[in-house]
Amino acid sequence: MLIHSINRRALLVALGAGALAGAARAQGAYPAKRITLIVPFAAGGSTDVIARVVARGLAAELKQQVVVENHAGAGGSLGTGLIVKAPPDGYTLGMGTASTLAINPAAYRNLPYDVTKDLAPISNIAAVPNIMSVHPSVPARDMKEFIALAKAQPGKLSYGSSGNGSVAHLMGEQFKLATGTDLVHVPYRGIGPAMSDAIGGQIQVLFDNLPTSLPQVQAGKLRALGVSGEARVAALPAVPTFAELGLADLNWMAFFGLVAPAGVPPAIVARLNAAVVKALAVPEVGHTLALQQARPVGNSPDAFRAEIARELVRMKRAVDAAHIRVGG
Repeated sequence: MLIHSINRRALLVALGAGALAGAARAQGAYPAKRITLIVPFAAGGSTDVIARVVARGLAAELKQQVVVENHAGAGGSLGTGLIVKAPPDGYTLGMGTASTLAINPAAYRNLPYDVTKDLAPISNIAAVPNIMSVHPSVPARDMKEFIALAKAQPGKLSYGSSGNGSVAHLMGEQFKLATGTDLVHVPYRGIGPAMSDAIGGQIQVLFDNLPTSLPQVQAGKLRALGVSGEARVAALPAVPTFAELGLADLNWMAFFGLVAPAGVPPAIVARLNAAVVKALAVPEVGHTLALQQARPVGNSPDAFRAEIARELVRMKRAVDAAHIRVGG
């Protein structure tokens, strides 16, 4: 009887050890199946292009398929909500941008999630400069002359954006606050229509991410007055940074990062972060990002979390000062 009892206990111990070993192997084998990467914007934009570049890099590093799904709507908050609600197992990831992680939380009413609590930052993938440009008919050759012109004609010059609460809208309001000027905001349904009217001279000023505006500036259809970044853009060496111009609040880069639902195990976060860093070191990935005027970053989860917190404070300051509120 005693021998039978001991054998039974031994069997239970062995089964328990086997289960623990199996769980350890399962955790160590991540990823064991396909990963979904949610892009909260439509296909074809900068976020989508960067996401697909990184998806290929992650797939190569993780030896597992990474499938991009676009879920556009509500300025990116619809897709972000899907990321937040996904199981925290590392098999649903998402793209987080300056819009979704800083501007929307500052400007949108009643977001059904808190980006600081409901998302796990993994890494800032890439940073893209922003740009301010004007129609060639504007009689100002540089930023100093433009500010003087705007102050002399309050409410007469207008700037376009891709909509209320967009990156371009926040940049315009930050510019007005920093320079004491009065520009009229004209929101459009996307940056395409705004760009068309800027080129046509219906609006005088355009704030934008660099990749969209660069071809128009290079073609002489728009005149660049300033760009963001630590250094001047190689493609526009004569255009000063906002920091050089004394406009530090505008000198932020649009970021494109990888996030996951809060609660993802730290080991999986670390695995994904290491995969992002390795993917960004591949020359082909760096070259493709450079075509988008994007600078690879690949920082740590903690560094990305701190970056998001800083940008959220910056955007809240502009949103509150300009009384921007989006949604009911």
